[in-house]
Amino acid sequence: MPIDWTLIETREADALHDTIVEMEGWAMPLDAAAQSASYFLLSADAPCCGGCVPRSPATSIEVFAVLPVRMDEEVIRLRGRLLRLQDDPAGWRYQLVAAAPTAAQPSAQSARVSRRVFLAAGAALGLAACTPGRFANYTEGDAGADTTWAPPAGALTIDIHSHAGRVIVSRDPKIGANRPLLPVAEPMRTGGMNVICLAIVTDTTAVHVAASGNRFEAFRTPEPGELYQLGLTEFARAQRLIDKEQLHVVTDAASLAAMGTQGPSVIIASEGADFLEGRIERVDEAYTQHRLRHLQLTHYRVNELGDIQTEPPVHGGLTDFGAEVVRRCNTLGIVVDVAHGTYDLVKRAAATTTKPLVLSHTALSGSPRARSRLISADHARAVADTGGVIGVWPNAADFPSIDAMALGIKRMADVVGVAHVGLGTDMLGFIKPPVFTSYKQLPALAAALLQTGFTQAEVGQILGGNYRRVFEATVG
Repeated sequence: MPIDWTLIETREADALHDTIVEMEGWAMPLDAAAQSASYFLLSADAPCCGGCVPRSPATSIEVFAVLPVRMDEEVIRLRGRLLRLQDDPAGWRYQLVAAAPTAAQPSAQSARVSRRVFLAAGAALGLAACTPGRFANYTEGDAGADTTWAPPAGALTIDIHSHAGRVIVSRDPKIGANRPLLPVAEPMRTGGMNVICLAIVTDTTAVHVAASGNRFEAFRTPEPGELYQLGLTEFARAQRLIDKEQLHVVTDAASLAAMGTQGPSVIIASEGADFLEGRIERVDEAYTQHRLRHLQLTHYRVNELGDIQTEPPVHGGLTDFGAEVVRRCNTLGIVVDVAHGTYDLVKRAAATTTKPLVLSHTALSGSPRARSRLISADHARAVADTGGVIGVWPNAADFPSIDAMALGIKRMADVVGVAHVGLGTDMLGFIKPPVFTSYKQLPALAAALLQTGFTQAEVGQILGGNYRRVFEATVG
């Protein structure tokens, strides 16, 4: 049966779960250069340019086609089995599986503009906001300002927190660990991002989207060994992405310096230490067997290490086991990340650590609400006082544009100093699309930072230099 996009937007399509439907829209590959693809996104809206990928779950769905579908057509009509997704890590609501183009013609209204026209328009107009070159002269604000960032030789751009490539295991058992990986190297090269802290997540099977629809929460107690096994699965998935995209793996200061500018590189990270399940020896195991070099203590569960911002406190901050993990990370050479942890957790972690802390992805708030992921000035200073770095994220609820995000970075720098601010995109980790959705936007962010008043050198600190200092001081 043919269905309309309004059913997707209102979620009335839930009633059509596991039925055969027909849909029409714009086929958008994750790799903009692909001529055909068997995995792509179907969007209700035409792309603004050739490099854009839709991110709104209200106007786009994932498609798994039986055979590769050409990507250079106009609006297409597909027939397939519609699946409703539950608590998808990337925020998608639906998939169309076993899909294939139909012989029926798209409606006149939806076919009014061809994809080729938009692709050509994007190239002709030079839409730098969507497909910027390496640190191109682009800004959302004053077009007359000098907004070209010129990184010095040897400088590195580093994303402190990323799930790029979609390494997170879906909670949907029909997909699990086998959902297609997404391109990472190409957008990194295009935007000039050298290194990302590639984070697995090891609590997804016990966490879902809350009834409010705007946050994650734990909904059950995991079985013994469950989250450890999830960690093994996600570490293996990260390795598959590394192999597929031919990424370099950074394990110490020497490899960061040697490989960081030679091609897209990753620092293996984990968002949440839930896979430890209270066993300290697993820190060593992750360090040696999986090359873990960046460990976030908590995520969306109040776990064995401490309390989290989005749930009522249970432990009074960092637990004794959490302090033991911090000390073990210091000894081995693993960056300790206190994102998602309460202010009390951060204060004890700061009193425990002998190395700088990182709070990888958040933003500043004068008065954070209950269950908010934002932090106060004192919370930020507790991290900065260790010599650490706070990564500012692109959450659209906090920043409606790249310019606004740059101002948010400026506010953070005003509180803790430029030397303690970084970039944590949380790439592919948001429920709702953020303002920074691709590394191709990095030149736009650099331009906005310059326009905000940061110097060339300060932009270099924010976009990588500060985290590099912490990494080198911790990992050696």
